[in-house]
Amino acid sequence: MQLWRYLYVGVLGVCLQGCSGSSETPATETPSKSDTDTLQKTHSEQPVNTDCLVLKANARKMDSTLLKQIDLNKDLGNKAIKAFLDFAHYCKQDSAAPVFLIKTAQVAQALTNYEQAKIALETCITDYPEFKNKAAALFLLGQLYDEAHQLNDEIKALQYYKQIIKEYPKTDWAASAQGAIALLGKTDAEILHQFEKKNK
Repeated sequence: MQLWRYLYVGVLGVCLQGCSGSSETPATETPSKSDTDTLQKTHSEQPVNTDCLVLKANARKMDSTLLKQIDLNKDLGNKAIKAFLDFAHYCKQDSAAPVFLIKTAQVAQALTNYEQAKIALETCITDYPEFKNKAAALFLLGQLYDEAHQLNDEIKALQYYKQIIKEYPKTDWAASAQGAIALLGKTDAEILHQFEKKNK
């Protein structure tokens, strides 16, 4: 599971650039009841303290702990998910809430809990439509659907990749989405052959 760490660090580096020094900003839209209910089901225990400063500190502490790990421990991963979701759920107005939804998705994906990863990303996208790193959430969701051993739905993956290209045309995410589209439906052997051919 060492690969999870590199994916986690890479995407989060992009996301945290926009949120590292921020505190609270109002969300532009109130989360829908169904999304809130779905996220609540993924972490049923209520935190002892719902103070946003405490929850944010707990989420950051778990994030820091995860980044120090070489291999992802399932128990530690689940504790991190709980801390991330508690913060995102109880502190929706904080600008870091969507970042912690992305972190939730990445840890859930590393733990092979693809449904929870999908829910966290969908919540990030729908509840925070003005989130500056929404394209990252869309791309990660596209990847979840793209992978045969994960959600395995190339049609949905294509929809997300096309959405990125349409909404964020002059970004690195659009270029990555175009690259992902070019690889849809190809086997690992075909992809490897294509890269070898390109690098000759």
